[in-house]
Amino acid sequence: MKTTIILFFFILSLRIYAQEEDISSMDITTSKFERIEIIKMESGTDMLEGLNNAVKEKKIKNAVILAGIGSVTDYHFHVVSDRNLPPANEYTSASCAMDLIAVQGYILDGRAHAHITLADENSTLGGHLEPGTKALTFFIITMGVLPDSLSIEHLDSYKK
Repeated sequence: MKTTIILFFFILSLRIYAQEEDISSMDITTSKFERIEIIKMESGTDMLEGLNNAVKEKKIKNAVILAGIGSVTDYHFHVVSDRNLPPANEYTSASCAMDLIAVQGYILDGRAHAHITLADENSTLGGHLEPGTKALTFFIITMGVLPDSLSIEHLDSYKK
């Protein structure tokens, strides 16, 4: 009897914990890549413009930006600057040479949502890609293209 009571309260506490933590508040989508696209952008190319042009040219609706390297002469990105919803954004731009360490993100219903990481000998910085990030040497960006039928355009919204 004592064991039954303990088990009852244990199960009850797990259910209460699950409700408080809202464990089910995630969205999981399973898919395979249809193909991989490797895009090279030449010196002077604006990265966001180049991504958008590649998406149009290759008729990409949905994709995962898997990797990116290169270097920049100019950069422009934003980061969230408070904990409110919607969050405030702080925009940063500069004209200086830096290495492009990483690009990652998604193409959602034909729209690029990319983040960049840049570095020089003293610092690393980055955020959400904005127009004005231009290639010094080149950009190489690899995308895994997902099926057009996949419904993922809602993934970059904080709203349920």
